[in-house]
Amino acid sequence: MVAAPVVCVTHGGGPMPVLNDPGQKDITHSLSTKVPKILKLGSSEAPKAIVLITAHWETEVITISNGSMHDLYYDYGGFPAAAYKLKYNAPGSPEAANAVAEALKVAGLKSVMDSKRGWDHGVFIPLLLINPAADIPIVQVSVLESQSPSDLFAMGRALAPLREQNIAIVGSGSASFHHISSFFNGEANTPSFQRMQRQWSKTLEHAIGASQVDQRKESLVAWKQWEGSAKIHPRGAAEHFSPLIVCAGAAGEGVAKGWNDAMMGVAMRTFYWE
Repeated sequence: MVAAPVVCVTHGGGPMPVLNDPGQKDITHSLSTKVPKILKLGSSEAPKAIVLITAHWETEVITISNGSMHDLYYDYGGFPAAAYKLKYNAPGSPEAANAVAEALKVAGLKSVMDSKRGWDHGVFIPLLLINPAADIPIVQVSVLESQSPSDLFAMGRALAPLREQNIAIVGSGSASFHHISSFFNGEANTPSFQRMQRQWSKTLEHAIGASQVDQRKESLVAWKQWEGSAKIHPRGAAEHFSPLIVCAGAAGEGVAKGWNDAMMGVAMRTFYWE
């Protein structure tokens, strides 16, 4: 059996990708069309479960959703009423959650279970577009509040064997850029900022593009030293970069592929490994 894929998506701004916001139409399109193909949805090779690493759940210890069903956690505010009526009724999977915990344990990493916390919008917004049939079990997993790149990469390495069990790893964040105030004060659309963001993205693509996992780790562990990092992901607020580091660890050997989607004028990259 071919190993299940690893994908790290940009989930957009709040619920807007599923509410047809024109500023996020590229993200909506890619989540609806490109990602399902990577995951081989609707085929005999579709994953038996998806482990989703969400930027919107930071914890001291890796935490795993292990309920057979989870409510939705509308962890956003100030959006149209429709944003609070969204439903995503995919099952959870205690079995897959246990597999996640065991994989972490084998690697010497601690984890705890949580059967109560709802799926946050880093989970249900992309999945509403990726798999509206909601027929594949989901296990939501937190990122580390320490934002330690070496620890996040180790977390990904620990999860890699799950792919051999046909469990896909999906990261959900905004790896290319997540500095909200820059969107709203106009800075993100200035020529100087966009030049800086494009150069930073090239550095990121070079790091992620390393086919050897140790080389990829070495580059990512030093990402905070890249020029422009403090503007792209402000220090202490880099949770939207964390899922990509986990995915880069889970990917193992091999070259990443990807594409850019425009979001409010900024290029946002999705990375994946098959």
